[in-house]
Amino acid sequence: MALFGLFSKKKKETLDEGLSKTKENVFSKIARAVAGRSTVDDSVLDELEDVLVTSDVGVETTLKIIRRIEERVARDKYVSTSELTGILRSEIAELLTQNGSSDGESFSLPAEKKPYVIMVVGVNGVGKTTTIGKLAYQFKQQGYSVMLGAGDTFRAAAIEQLEVWAKRVDVPIIRQHMSADPASVAFDTLSAAVKAGSDVVIIDTAGRLHNKVGLMNELTKIRRVMQKVVPDAPHEVLLVLDGSTGQNAFEQAKQFTAATEVNALAVTKLDGTAKGGVVIGISDQFKIPVKYIGLGEGLEDLQLFRKKEFVDSLFGE
Repeated sequence: MALFGLFSKKKKETLDEGLSKTKENVFSKIARAVAGRSTVDDSVLDELEDVLVTSDVGVETTLKIIRRIEERVARDKYVSTSELTGILRSEIAELLTQNGSSDGESFSLPAEKKPYVIMVVGVNGVGKTTTIGKLAYQFKQQGYSVMLGAGDTFRAAAIEQLEVWAKRVDVPIIRQHMSADPASVAFDTLSAAVKAGSDVVIIDTAGRLHNKVGLMNELTKIRRVMQKVVPDAPHEVLLVLDGSTGQNAFEQAKQFTAATEVNALAVTKLDGTAKGGVVIGISDQFKIPVKYIGLGEGLEDLQLFRKKEFVDSLFGE
């Protein structure tokens, strides 16, 4: 199978293991919903609706999936409960396709954008700094030169944590003192990256949501200052969400997409949680492609999101 050329057996096993609790949660509930039934009728669909909502897929996305299954049942006249899982997986895969989630094949960058600038946003505690470190590692493994910018100057710990990752991955980092202007850090980082000929720049930002207007102003200023150095920066605004928080991740996505132009998602901490359905709902509701998923603590455990493999791991081969 071509799958294991670009997507190694080890990565697939990590994905299977990371989504195992979600899979177990969803399938045990579906099994109970269809127990003793032979066809997919209204009562089965009602049960399925409850299963998806309680698996953190989200109400609106769940209703969309149920409507699609109802249309198929009406069209085909007879749909057995044994077919339900296959129908469900195909509808979810189709949703992810429509929402722009493409199968990432490698941590590659467009050659015409150098440096490629990624601004990373998200609240504290979602795994933002860890994601930056792992991204830096993955890009470096592809042969790219990477530079980090410690733009979360609100917390001294954030600067220190990013420095630890920079040393671990062996990439340069630009930092200033705590309470420094984040836009100034971004300007210095991009200036240094242009001078050094770096391929990719990853800028951290403060993860606080207590004042949406303040957050919006800060992120807008950072973007404006970046563009003094690299006119079309940032090329990617990556929102990091903690998958284990379920519905709370929806609220964070709502706040950050209102504050800035997010165009990529990273969903972390999917290993060990039964709330992996949140990936489907967030991608659908916000029409932003999921680009990366976090499945563990290891450097290799930040994976490119591949919808086919995600659905395979969620429902079984």
